Amino acid sequence: MADEHGRKWDRCLADTAVKTATGLGVGILLSVFFFKRRTWPISLGSGFGLGMGYSNCQHDFRLPYLIHGRMVKDQ
Repeated sequence: MADEHGRKWDRCLADTAVKTATGLGVGILLSVFFFKRRTWPISLGSGFGLGMGYSNCQHDFRLPYLIHGRMVKDQ
């Protein structure tokens, strides 16, 4: 159980770092080419990446606790 928890943390931190760095890079490119070197695209891109990584981490840690059901149609 501890090994699985450690693997989830490693995967979570790596995924969040990649998404944040990608958002930062996209924000820098948008800032340089389209928005006359303003800083808000950089912050927005980093925030989106961080938020997506956080959301993936929440889903990954809650995965064993999800209850899957199926929809039953009335006839």
